[in-house]
Amino acid sequence: MTPSDRPAVPRQSPPPDEKPPETRQHMIRRRWITAVIIVLLIGVPAGYLAISAEQSRTSGRDKESEASARGLQKDWPSKTQRRIYEVPVPTDATDVAYYETNSWKVSKLYVQFTTNAAGLAEFMKESGTSTAALKPGDVTIGPEDARRVGWTFPAGHDWAATTHAQKDPLPTQNITVDETDPDKPVVFVVSTATP
Repeated sequence: MTPSDRPAVPRQSPPPDEKPPETRQHMIRRRWITAVIIVLLIGVPAGYLAISAEQSRTSGRDKESEASARGLQKDWPSKTQRRIYEVPVPTDATDVAYYETNSWKVSKLYVQFTTNAAGLAEFMKESGTSTAALKPGDVTIGPEDARRVGWTFPAGHDWAATTHAQKDPLPTQNITVDETDPDKPVVFVVSTATP
């Protein structure tokens, strides 16, 4: 049998898993894509963690400065504090100041504000009591609580006060009002919550 008589065998193609050799340009492009993916997988979460840590640190500093404050802060207590301690400061109140203390056994919110007769009536009603409950000449805030925030209740003022006691875990409010100027009563509240 001569070579021309042999049956022709078709040329076989290379197996499908064989790849043509990689060119230099293709290798450089592949390495750049890999580097970008690595940067995105590591850099983005790391950046997010850094931003989150800074926000947490800033929030911690704010809370620390608030907690380390001694005496009243000239500001409104937060809505959450007003809700928890049931101290509904009237919206038109002025000279608002507060101070909060917390411990394992008891938490207290001290609030002071100036309002008008209608604001006082609204505050007393929303606190669960009324202006009729105020006893003339009485002060229900004890000396230790008054000393803690620098309050004094001297003679010569028209003091009136009441205690709005509630069953635990609801807070109890000691409310004292300076009614010397009936158009601008000054309200002093110590709301005590026992968790």
